[in-house]
Amino acid sequence: MPYLDLTTWPRRAHFDFFRQFDEPFFGLTVRVDATQAYHHCKASGQSFFLYYLHKCLLAVNATEPFRYRVEGEGVRVYDRIHASATIDRADGTFDFSYIPYAPDFTAFVEGAQAEIARIQSTTGLNIGIAGPDVIHFSAVPWLDFTALSHARNFKFPDSAPKISVGKLTERDGRLGMPVSIHGHHALMDGREVGEFVRAFEAGLTTAVGD
Repeated sequence: MPYLDLTTWPRRAHFDFFRQFDEPFFGLTVRVDATQAYHHCKASGQSFFLYYLHKCLLAVNATEPFRYRVEGEGVRVYDRIHASATIDRADGTFDFSYIPYAPDFTAFVEGAQAEIARIQSTTGLNIGIAGPDVIHFSAVPWLDFTALSHARNFKFPDSAPKISVGKLTERDGRLGMPVSIHGHHALMDGREVGEFVRAFEAGLTTAVGD
């Protein structure tokens, strides 16, 4: 995994500026159209959650700054980013997961289902399962939220993007859901979040490659 050459990186000044902040993350919330994705999953019997999580990871891995992580004084570029998603249990608790990314949807589902089954057979909160090569992902299917914030431990170094998806609702005959994206401002700006959102929406509107 290479490091960025900070001497030629156009955002070097922005990196040096924002990495000194107590709270370097910024957040945006958008609504994405999931009509085709939902109906595709319903017709094929696929998990809608795993479907949109996979499309999310495809977009994350295609948007290079989402693969950047602050490490020491530099920026490491990871080849592949996975998901640390919160997984619910029947008793109302949740745990953090490590769901490996795979470009192939079938392979991704196999890995995800194994990890979900593992978590649902355990109790408590098992932290530290994932490293920096993940996005922090959560689903909030009970709420059609318009904004979202995250609990943060400022003593713990963290530059992983945080993505949350809300309740699927119908408006004007289309199904959509809110998506909250928090990114480390030393590594990305709103432009890069826009690139991710466009890639994510493009994935949700096509069933090619499923």
